[in-house]
Amino acid sequence: MSATHQSSVFPRRLLSAVCIAAISVTLAGCASKGQMTTGSIPSLNKPLETMNATELHSAAESIGRVYDRNPKDAAVGMKYASVLTMGGRAEQALAVMQQVAIHNPTDRTVLAAYGKALAGAGQLEKALDAIQRAQTPDRPDWQLLSAEGAIYDQMGDPASARQRYRKALDLQPNEPSILSNLGMSYVLQGDLRTAETYLASAVRQPGADSRVRQNLALVVGLQGRFQEAEQIASSELSTEQAKANVSYLRAMLSQQNAWNKLKDSDRKNTN
Repeated sequence: MSATHQSSVFPRRLLSAVCIAAISVTLAGCASKGQMTTGSIPSLNKPLETMNATELHSAAESIGRVYDRNPKDAAVGMKYASVLTMGGRAEQALAVMQQVAIHNPTDRTVLAAYGKALAGAGQLEKALDAIQRAQTPDRPDWQLLSAEGAIYDQMGDPASARQRYRKALDLQPNEPSILSNLGMSYVLQGDLRTAETYLASAVRQPGADSRVRQNLALVVGLQGRFQEAEQIASSELSTEQAKANVSYLRAMLSQQNAWNKLKDSDRKNTN
């Protein structure tokens, strides 16, 4: 594995389903509502999405030791699973979340994170079931609706996905993670112009994080505006990381002729 691949946000998005990134954006906020015990989780010196492979491995080792001492702790387990997922260890992350869910069977946040882990492992039907069991019709959670939408997107049902996103926006207007998921839904359908509209709106909202901005950079880059993509990416990443991401994206599109395919799809959507 090259250094570029290790440190890159774009390749992680591009070489796996784009929806998994969308689920990650949604459920990261959901997991933050978990039952936290002050000082129980080792502090990290930077966001997970900006870590390279070495840093993710170190973070996993550190949090894993805490998890081993108390696998029933929901907050520790969810954090450990998130680090494992970012490091490409989806099966291990799922095994961790299965244990956490067994010990916390009624915790909505745990069930949501379990759904994320199932989706990351490609078990989409089970993921959808976990998310829906976490939801309560009388007090619907916008984060769960958005996560459900992301799973429908990955299942190839954009109509159901966007219905969930819009319901989520009714509950939480202008929420950047929902707008980002909605934008990525249009990416999956090849409608890059609409995707950019939603992602640009997401970035302008208070609370938009690095992952939302990196999704916008990705969509801008997919339209061939590489310098602009690099500028967006470098607002969070180091200059070297941003350049590496855009170089990887440029090379991938060139090698696979993906850019021409995306242009054709985008043209059809605008005619």
